[in-house]
Amino acid sequence: MTGVIEIPRSSNPFATAGVSRDAQGVPHYDGLPGSLLALLRSHVDSRPDSEAVVELGGERLTYRQLWDRAARVAGGLRSDGLERGDRVAVRYPAGINWVLAFWGTVMAGGIAVAVNTRSAQPEVEFVLNDAGVRVDLGAETELPDGEPFVVDDLALGDVAALFYTSGTTGRPKGVPTTHEAFLTNAENMIRALEVPLNAGEELRTLISVPLFHVTGCNSQLLTAAYVGGSAVIMPALDLPRLVASLGEERISFLVTVPAVYALLLRHPSFAGADVSTVRWVGYGGAPIAPALVLSLKKAFPEATVFNGYGMTETASLMTVLPDRDAVEHADSVGYAVPSVDLGIVPIGEDRSLGELVARGANVTDGYWNRPEATAETVVDGWLHTGDVVRVDEAGRIHIVDRIKDIIIRGGENVSSVEVEAVLLSAPGVVDAAVLAVPDEVMGEKVGAVLYGDQGDVDIDAVIAYCREHLADFKVPQYASVVREALPRNAGGKLLKARLREQVQWGAPLR
Repeated sequence: MTGVIEIPRSSNPFATAGVSRDAQGVPHYDGLPGSLLALLRSHVDSRPDSEAVVELGGERLTYRQLWDRAARVAGGLRSDGLERGDRVAVRYPAGINWVLAFWGTVMAGGIAVAVNTRSAQPEVEFVLNDAGVRVDLGAETELPDGEPFVVDDLALGDVAALFYTSGTTGRPKGVPTTHEAFLTNAENMIRALEVPLNAGEELRTLISVPLFHVTGCNSQLLTAAYVGGSAVIMPALDLPRLVASLGEERISFLVTVPAVYALLLRHPSFAGADVSTVRWVGYGGAPIAPALVLSLKKAFPEATVFNGYGMTETASLMTVLPDRDAVEHADSVGYAVPSVDLGIVPIGEDRSLGELVARGANVTDGYWNRPEATAETVVDGWLHTGDVVRVDEAGRIHIVDRIKDIIIRGGENVSSVEVEAVLLSAPGVVDAAVLAVPDEVMGEKVGAVLYGDQGDVDIDAVIAYCREHLADFKVPQYASVVREALPRNAGGKLLKARLREQVQWGAPLR
């Protein structure tokens, strides 16, 4: 494609053995299981009594029980008239029912539609109509039940699920996710994090993010299933319970957003937490301060920490920043995972700065029933992410901003992500968002929305800190302190459109 500069893998630390390319040059893993069901069946045969899924405060299922229960769900769906390729909306809260509905839909040959349970009713109805849902498994709906049924001819290219984008720039778009995309993301996870393929019960991941999002489902639930491990599901984020479960459930794998880690490490109960089994600590969705990375490494001394970056359109991961770079390069999201090609489309003369594009077996080739959006986003096989990035000399990716969120102040481009990263290191700040404030003279000025763990923030101290770490034109000229956590979607991304509607700027800072 004209204009794409591919990012070389010469300094990339992740092994690409067993990766082949198709006729279009797209990378694929060799030797993946034939489908999600082939993967699950292998564990039912080899470790039937190993714990597969746990709902904190609820049921616990072994691999055999998971298979048998899901097969009954599939049988119920088929007896209700579900046919191959029909869509099933999964709207249960995070827990056993969600997992059984997902696997049962796949076993029935249907397509699971992961619906955001936090959406308002009009938003839910849009997704149900857009996906053409045949069966709606709402929160109050009993799981279908029938004689066990399992399709036996699923292939890697078959669509297994639809995940919807966050809709921050318009109506959410459905992303068809194939069996190969799910399995490829899981293989990328274990390679990038050096998780043994035979980890089995040693991998116990605590899922505190929603299952309707690709992080919770793809990079935790299904990655645990990929190695025969256990998914321990927390139905709703509860910090004291999270702390207690680390030891009680022998958790080895954690993933959440930086703001939650900042609150977790400050929580009174964390001082006595049993973290002896924790081996992997992941974060993403927002900038992280180097000081917080250091705190995580100190708090979890047996763990490697990592930053992960991806999208719904990439079935989760595109890049990983490994532990070795976590502190010194905390402003980076790392290197391309083994089966993903990355490139940039320069936005100026600097050929290391531009819009990030991606291709790979886990990268979607289009949206559900959205030919125009597909044509705009997927061009010559490359997915245009909408993220402006900088590539350093080692091939690490640094997110500069979303194209639409760059602030233009008097002709100078200001990256909201860069300013947010500095604010997150400032005294007393737990979370921060940077927005453009309209200005008649400068066009736009920089505004900061701040949240502190004690309910207040010393704005003067924060601005003084920014002046030490940012060019003068990047220092916020407006600031607003909020008393509640900043609004984020299920993937941890700031809901800046909502903030723009809510924020009251007041007078400019001096």
